[in-house]
Amino acid sequence: MAVPLYQAKADFFRMLGHPVRIRVLGLLQSGPLPVRGLLAAIEVESSALSQQLAALRRSGIVVSTRDGSTVVYELAGREATALMLAARKILTEVLAGRTEVLAELRESGIQAP
Repeated sequence: MAVPLYQAKADFFRMLGHPVRIRVLGLLQSGPLPVRGLLAAIEVESSALSQQLAALRRSGIVVSTRDGSTVVYELAGREATALMLAARKILTEVLAGRTEVLAELRESGIQAP
């Protein structure tokens, strides 16, 4: 039985819902990186990074190539970069809105939590 499109989208966004995966995608926006470079930047156990990279590979958002004993990861296409940029823009707008509300609360004398 085919998975409905809305379910496939929900599964995709759920796959993105891990901080290490988001960090990897952010790092790969600058270009391909070997696993050792990702490990140094993210500072997690290699087994934990390996699990997250496997999830990203299965989803198709990243691809890997082997150069001797070195495995290099990169974003699968420009769409992945566009997705990360769109997420950053949306988050920036959301947080800016919260900052404005917080400033209004402070000006009105109401203490925010």
